[in-house]
Amino acid sequence: MVSRAPIVSVLGHVDHGKSSILDSLRGSNVAGGEAGGITQAIGASIMPLDVIKKRCGEMLKNLNITLPGLLFVDTPGHAAFTSLRKRGGSLADIAVVVIDINEGFQPQTLEAIEILMNSKTPFVIAANKLDVIPNYRKLGNNFISTLKNQNENVRTAIDNKIYEIVGSLHENFKLMSDRYDRISDYTNQVAIIPCSATEGIGIEELLMIITGLAQKYLEKNLILDVKGPGRGVIIEVKETIGMGKTLDVILHNGSLKIGDEVVIGGVEGPVVSKVKAIMMPHPLNDMMDKKSKYKSVKQVEAATGVKICLSNFDESIASGMPLVRIDNDKQEAIEEVRNQIEKVEFDTDKDGVIVKADTIGSLEAMINLLKENKIPMRKASVGGITKKDVSDAESVFEDNPLHAAILGFNIKQVDSTSKVNIIVKDIIYAIIDEYLLWQEKIKKELVKQKLDKIYKPCKVEILRNCIFRQSNPCIAGMRILEGTVKSGVKLMNSNGSYVTHVKSMQAENDSVNVVESGKDVAAQLPGVMAGRHINEGDILYSDLHENEFRELKKNKEFLSKEELALLKEVALIKRKHNPLWGV
Repeated sequence: MVSRAPIVSVLGHVDHGKSSILDSLRGSNVAGGEAGGITQAIGASIMPLDVIKKRCGEMLKNLNITLPGLLFVDTPGHAAFTSLRKRGGSLADIAVVVIDINEGFQPQTLEAIEILMNSKTPFVIAANKLDVIPNYRKLGNNFISTLKNQNENVRTAIDNKIYEIVGSLHENFKLMSDRYDRISDYTNQVAIIPCSATEGIGIEELLMIITGLAQKYLEKNLILDVKGPGRGVIIEVKETIGMGKTLDVILHNGSLKIGDEVVIGGVEGPVVSKVKAIMMPHPLNDMMDKKSKYKSVKQVEAATGVKICLSNFDESIASGMPLVRIDNDKQEAIEEVRNQIEKVEFDTDKDGVIVKADTIGSLEAMINLLKENKIPMRKASVGGITKKDVSDAESVFEDNPLHAAILGFNIKQVDSTSKVNIIVKDIIYAIIDEYLLWQEKIKKELVKQKLDKIYKPCKVEILRNCIFRQSNPCIAGMRILEGTVKSGVKLMNSNGSYVTHVKSMQAENDSVNVVESGKDVAAQLPGVMAGRHINEGDILYSDLHENEFRELKKNKEFLSKEELALLKEVALIKRKHNPLWGV
């Protein structure tokens, strides 16, 4: 039994320097052809302990480091490392969240920390782009030792930027944090390391903090049997020229060789297959680079990254799924994988939106945020949006248009239909925000449609010298003084007594169903006789039902000031007979 290298994931918002920090931490420039003594594989870079000690120098002299090194993993996205069921944790043992010190927190920053906290993964903050702070001078690579020689305004600016990050962590996550050299207890505070990837400032300090934290707090979790059955997680499933479908895998425990029988998590359950080929990229080639060339190997040991080809590939295998080598008991290995898959809880509701994502991990992250925002879901699965998904979403449109939506993370864009709103983005928070905005818009439209079916308050006057027929039915000229008149509206007098209803209306010889204030119409008024029940100059009001009044009052934001005043006037008339009317 030995200690394996802790897996370090680097995350951050677009353009905040994640790739530069990762490259600077590795002490390599793959594109430039410089390796710096680092072994590269599958977006994973193994940094041996002797390289770490050489780079950190005196900063590590008081620490007894027994770890073999660090394994930096550059995953295709946040989601993959959340779904590994290794000891109930995540693919990352520790993470580095990169923040542009000048721009602070952004949506992907918040999302990354949310995922790390959900998976209980410890992390540090790399406050990058220190060199962009006005008048900052590079006086050496060590941030702390050169800070005192910076201009006072620069020191103040750096402190202000650090405290903004401290404030954001507390406001958004209730986390305590501080600049790394001010922290006395790393179990209670998040370390912030100011740095510049492009200038190499603070990178050794960042490397020292990661190594020290991993040694002190993670050592017991890193014990493994390199000769035992291999266990890993699938980072990416992709088509590789000349090989067909291949799996990019981080092997975090044990070993794996050609011919081994393995169990892999599939969306529909465990899949049993054999390892047909194992490939490592040539030195200085990163597996994430499509131009990389590979060499075949017979066996690999944890912790490392590798490309695997299976004897038979199942389409249900997806990113974020576990891989276990079958040692003696096949059924035991199958159950182990089944249990790991089932730890992802996809509890669905009878009604709700449809959720799709590229990996189990990202789907899990989506589900957590949906629950936090109290958004119900009735279906959640890995993969692209299918015709059946769209059909299923359309089926709920009539009953609940608010749930006629498909929310997709990091998958192929599909156009919305007339009945289904499809939101696909690569930032989970942005998906949730857009859905909530759309939901509010639809809610308002639904309320408006409902109110359109209700007779709104109106006030009309029977015009003088405009009685065209006295009765059967009475036809009279009518001016709409306030509000809106719809055909069918009941009318009452100023005492609150029902008089008649508007059967139909004509304006300029055309039939109309809705007439706004200020217009004159000829109206059919059944059941009344002019000169007896109504007279020229009479003022009549809409005879609203109590339920109609309550609905209008509840949605008063959809009424004009004139309509609100008129609604109040109608209520006062009604309350002459019933003081509690409409209350």
